[in-house]
Amino acid sequence: MEIITNPDAAGTTPLLGSDPTFLEALEHVSRLAQLDRPALVIGERGTGKELMAERLHYLSPRWDGPFAKVNCAALTETLLESELFGHEAGAFTGARQRRRGRFERADGGTLFLDEIATASSRLQEQILRVIEYGEFERVGGEQTLKVNVRVVGATNVDLPECVAAGRFRADLLDRLSFDVVTLPPLRARPTDILELSDAFGIRMAKTLGHPLFPGFTSACRQMLLGHGWPGNVRELRNVIERAVYRAGPSETPIDMIQIDPFESPWRPGNPAKIDAPSMPPSDDFSASVARFEKDLLKRALAANNGSQTNAAQQLKLSYHQLRRLLKKYGL
Repeated sequence: MEIITNPDAAGTTPLLGSDPTFLEALEHVSRLAQLDRPALVIGERGTGKELMAERLHYLSPRWDGPFAKVNCAALTETLLESELFGHEAGAFTGARQRRRGRFERADGGTLFLDEIATASSRLQEQILRVIEYGEFERVGGEQTLKVNVRVVGATNVDLPECVAAGRFRADLLDRLSFDVVTLPPLRARPTDILELSDAFGIRMAKTLGHPLFPGFTSACRQMLLGHGWPGNVRELRNVIERAVYRAGPSETPIDMIQIDPFESPWRPGNPAKIDAPSMPPSDDFSASVARFEKDLLKRALAANNGSQTNAAQQLKLSYHQLRRLLKKYGL
């Protein structure tokens, strides 16, 4: 949770992409930013909801006011109430002095309520009152305070469905949904995957002090394009940064990407893990090693439905190392 009061801080994490679905969302936000109304940003985890909320703020007439953020899912109801509305001294155990809440500190600017669907019904009612009338009281206080704050909510759940199930207030949804920006998942903007990958790779290479970012092999790029990216841009960034740091400084394209960092033949409870094959007694050391390697290769290919790229990852080999071994053993 933080409050940004310096407008020059905008754009520190730029929004990247040129896919038409993504550009359409950017244009939607740019138009909506000009209207001083509440809004909702909807999208799967990792799609950039917070970045879009920042864009809504910094392109709006409130751009020189504070931009405050609160993750509603990170706090208990009591702590969230105090965080949003502040409290008076003595309001509860440990409240030794008056504390201004996020609404009060965001006066004249924008308050971003991430994971707003997790707020309790009681807090939803209080949030609605601030949106409707610009009024609230601190916890333990009697004085009614006035603020001028634009509220932008975000969630990765279906809010109308939550209303139907009684988990979200219909009146609050009505006020927040003046307009709703729904962000496309990464799988819906495939032309951005490689563009983002190169951008993250260049940035990570610079962070690590590498002289250059060599890019990825064709096989790695095909792997990136073939993955479903349930974690969206956040997951892609982790995958790319992990690959760059593991590869180290290099002038040749990176040929090893591990999408799932937990993937390992020794992962606890992994049903597809490779157990070392039994080795019959033999006086021929080379033949025994060859049998062992051949058996490992067969098991890895079977566990990955014949995918050589995934088999190489499971065995902690580069794609080219695996290809040489397969050729060696005629597999």
